Amino acid sequence: MTTLEDYLEMNAERIDKALHRYFGDVQGDLFRASAHLLLAGGKRLRPAVVILAADAVRKGSSDDLLPAALSLELTHNFTLIHDDIMDGDAVRRGVPTVHTVWDEPTAILAGDVLYAKAFEFICLSEAADAAKIRAVKMLARTCTDICDGQSMDMAFEKREDVTGMEYLEMVSKKTGVLYGASAAIGGILAGATAIQADALYQYGVNSGIAFQIQDDLIDLLASSDVTGKDRASDIREGKQTLIAIRAREKGIDLAPYRRRLTVAEIDDLIARLGEAGVIDEVRAVAVERATVAKEALSVIPDSEEKRLLGDIADFFIARGN
Repeated sequence: MTTLEDYLEMNAERIDKALHRYFGDVQGDLFRASAHLLLAGGKRLRPAVVILAADAVRKGSSDDLLPAALSLELTHNFTLIHDDIMDGDAVRRGVPTVHTVWDEPTAILAGDVLYAKAFEFICLSEAADAAKIRAVKMLARTCTDICDGQSMDMAFEKREDVTGMEYLEMVSKKTGVLYGASAAIGGILAGATAIQADALYQYGVNSGIAFQIQDDLIDLLASSDVTGKDRASDIREGKQTLIAIRAREKGIDLAPYRRRLTVAEIDDLIARLGEAGVIDEVRAVAVERATVAKEALSVIPDSEEKRLLGDIADFFIARGN
């Protein structure tokens, strides 16, 4: 029985080889910029979800759908390039960000190239034309949702009254829908029924929400050595995460922590949040979403691929623990 760790490692190697085949020898600044983050590695989680969903619907179908798996990775990387510009980040995946190596106009165009290529790659898959049309439509809607989610996230920074429901809507769009599209597009191209495709979408969206909530917890609880960024950066930047929302609801003022913090101050804040039940409540929401994600898979026939999809949802909430 293949472990999830072994599967993800094997899949990442497969995706890396394919990306190098398509993007490893591109010419010109614009196309080198578009390939920069793609070739810097990564866990390739979204392509893994595409492939597993396809094989869960129809065993062996994923070989024909590798371009679609790449399409979701291209979409993910287009969002990262643009996010890095908006956030002013200098490093991503251990390499300088695209806009720092080149410049912001080139980086914007590089992201646009990946966005366009994503649709081309879905069309390169070996699948029925009607299925490819459904997949392209889903990816287009997903990209719109991601932009909406990012816009909501930015707007939240100017507010102190964001609710838990608003936060969940934002992360469902900013993070969840791309996992939803990964699962559903894999299924659709492999011949999934409408019920199966919807179930795979719900699996992906809820997995993605759980992933993001766990990311927020990791930002606060994990050391900088683990995360590769400053600890408690969300708190210091005043981000409206579920942690911040639940803290406010319990009367804990996080405004004094919007500055450079010592390790002792962060530990003291964690203790306060823990005593108030904030951390346990937030973690419970992540677990609940992962559970909903796995339950959505009940309409998919049992297989190793289905088991691994469930393992991915569990992995998303176990990271950093």
